[in-house]
Amino acid sequence: MKPLADPAVRLLSARYLRTHRKAWTAVFAAVAVTSALLGALALALGSTALGHARVERYAAAPVVVAGAQEVRWTTKPWGGEPTTETAGLTERVRVPGEAVEVLRTVPGVRAAVPDHTFVVRETGAGEATAGAAGARDAVVRDEGKGAGGVTSGAGRSYPGRSWEAARLAPYGLVAGRAPQRAGEAVMGSGAGIRVGDSVAGFRIVGVADGPAALYVTAAEARQRAGHLGAVDAVGVLAEPGVPVDTLHARVRAALDRAGLEDTASGQPLRALTGDGRGGAEHLAAAPARGELLQLLAAVSGTVVLIAVLVLASLVAQALQQRAAERDLLLAVGATPRQVRSAAGREVTRVAGLAALLGAVTAVPVFLAMWSALRARTGVVPGGLELPVPPWLFAAAPALVALVVVAVTRLVVLFATRRPGRPGKGRARRVSGILLLLAGVASAGTASAQGGEAAAAAAGAATVTLVSGCALLGPWIARAVMKVLEPPFRRFGGAPGRLTAAGASAHSRRLGAALVPVVLVTAFALVQLSAGTTMERAATAQARAATTADLAFSGTTAESVRKLPGVEAATDVLRSTVVLARTEAGSPRFDRLPVLGVDAEGLAGTLDPGVVSGDLAGLAGRGTVAVGATMADSLDARAGSTVELRLGDGVAKRLRVVAVYERSLALGEFLLPKAELAPHMSDPYPARVLASTDRSPAGGPVVPEQVTPPGAELNGIVSAAIVAAIGGLTLLSVLSTLTLIGAGRRGELRLLGQVGASAGQLRRMLGLEAGFLTATGLLIGVVVAALPLTAFAWSLTGGLPYLPPAQLGLIAGSVAVTVVAGVFLPRPARRPKS
Repeated sequence: MKPLADPAVRLLSARYLRTHRKAWTAVFAAVAVTSALLGALALALGSTALGHARVERYAAAPVVVAGAQEVRWTTKPWGGEPTTETAGLTERVRVPGEAVEVLRTVPGVRAAVPDHTFVVRETGAGEATAGAAGARDAVVRDEGKGAGGVTSGAGRSYPGRSWEAARLAPYGLVAGRAPQRAGEAVMGSGAGIRVGDSVAGFRIVGVADGPAALYVTAAEARQRAGHLGAVDAVGVLAEPGVPVDTLHARVRAALDRAGLEDTASGQPLRALTGDGRGGAEHLAAAPARGELLQLLAAVSGTVVLIAVLVLASLVAQALQQRAAERDLLLAVGATPRQVRSAAGREVTRVAGLAALLGAVTAVPVFLAMWSALRARTGVVPGGLELPVPPWLFAAAPALVALVVVAVTRLVVLFATRRPGRPGKGRARRVSGILLLLAGVASAGTASAQGGEAAAAAAGAATVTLVSGCALLGPWIARAVMKVLEPPFRRFGGAPGRLTAAGASAHSRRLGAALVPVVLVTAFALVQLSAGTTMERAATAQARAATTADLAFSGTTAESVRKLPGVEAATDVLRSTVVLARTEAGSPRFDRLPVLGVDAEGLAGTLDPGVVSGDLAGLAGRGTVAVGATMADSLDARAGSTVELRLGDGVAKRLRVVAVYERSLALGEFLLPKAELAPHMSDPYPARVLASTDRSPAGGPVVPEQVTPPGAELNGIVSAAIVAAIGGLTLLSVLSTLTLIGAGRRGELRLLGQVGASAGQLRRMLGLEAGFLTATGLLIGVVVAALPLTAFAWSLTGGLPYLPPAQLGLIAGSVAVTVVAGVFLPRPARRPKS
């Protein structure tokens, strides 16, 4: 018989699309939602990749010379080429003072202006403190809280600079005059201060345009900055007519000839132009951008994996329901290639239109997400610009739409194969078992790891286990039904017998229905429980570690110790360190939060839970206390040494004096204040903890707890993505069950014709919904429990935790969605005789 011609393929695909349009509705919805979510993530990734620090203070300087705000480490992995790893620094890397004179001799340079920055604080006592210089400390008043609770300063803090550096913006006077002697200052108009006012011990003699900032004489700026022989940055102003590229090349050449390096890591100085100048003033912008980029990339990978599982399941189910039609076409002369082509054209039409709708929807979704993120003060550093050029709005969603259509088209190649004989599927079964074994092995790896490595292994275990369950779905459904079949037949009456018979005859269909239920349950449990487990353990450790009666801000421990009744006090400084180590032979940098403390004031204020060594050793520089988990991974103990790069990139080899257990709350390292402070941009205590000789009369002190870099940003983005992916997977549950129900109309009609009543059919569907809900939840809990238990045990030494309300929400959402999916395709009524 003559094979069908290619025009017949086009005709078949068009006819199929009209005939099965209800079945394709579920696929259309899933593709549209997937495209919208992935398109919004693509826009966020593109905007973050184009992000940069805002140029404000150096807007008038075409070239800015600054230190390298990153550290580099090059090592050779096992059997590979040398690899270089970099990590951003959050503390100022300064420029040697001689660079100013070198730059002033460069042809075409009109002026090289050194910039010294510091912080001036107004305190409740009316005194001023300049953190970097360690100027006068102020005692903060009690604010009426008695002996207990938290006290804080009543004043404000202002960034301070020299008046000559104001020309780099440029900021000009709008009233008064420039400062001429010590104690005089110009205030930025953003503070709302007038000429003649007194601020932090300075007499305001002028007001300049620009944000709230205090400008003093060059000599006072150098003294208050406190780092003699170095400057924060140098702004280079050009002679009229000198192009930026020419000026940059000359500055770069002059710095190279002089062989100047920064004062911290010894890297060559950087000559910044364009948007790069913002990195010299907003130090937190570059690290925050890198963290957001990594977070979005990881989330996008998870979404892509889930989207592939969802789309593959739905498209395959839609095509497999027409196996009889496919066999008929093959019997009358159609070739397998023609059948695949017809199905491919059909899927492409549905997916193409849905992906286009999703791509358009991605833009408002992204704008809403970005707007909500910016509305949260402090989550994204104020100096970080995340631009979205017009071309990105078109390119990112369009690329995602093409990828989604390609994925759905690829599924056709597997879904249009001829089904094997009943009982076969050996390759699928073996692959599923291997994936389950790999997931269990990955969970075991998570139990032996710590920190990010444990989280990554747990996440890999979850994806692998869910994929294994997806392949083994029919066999899992059949095994569970064998257990439930006797009670169904015995106690369920006719509906129970119908349910058991249908499940035995259509285990593949039942397995396809189970997969999205398992996916949404396992994913939601892992994503929510991992965070709550860590948060609960860290909070408990923080409460146990903070033994202070009082907490102060805006002052120092030296001043607090002079207050009546204070027995001990310690400054608490907050900074970050960079730990360099190898992982599977490859270099890796971890940027970790650390605390700087006074060893003599720890008794009665802070108890890290020492398991070996003595915290008294932190009294000297060159020492460190290490958390127990980190000590195990570094094979460190009291008396050994560890190498850290401090916040400004300076490498230090420190002697371990103690190992402590409460590292989830206090961080992996505790350093002496004297060791940490010289490497901070603003070495002023975040707060002071104190113990007294009498019972506290006020409220409890807020427990001391470190915050990992980008933790709040991570939490907000993760919560939004969990909600979005949860919605996508719930949609997949509803779509899959609706699709299966639409394909069962003939079966339900036949049951009605042979005598089953509408009530019996409804009870049968109810039993199926209960079976799917209970089995899917049970398998999802088991799949999630393995990696979660390994993760929680490795980091907290306990079991995972999820608030009962969240657990109930997951179970309730799954149950409602399953019931809706089962009952939406209403069974056909019995025909009238």
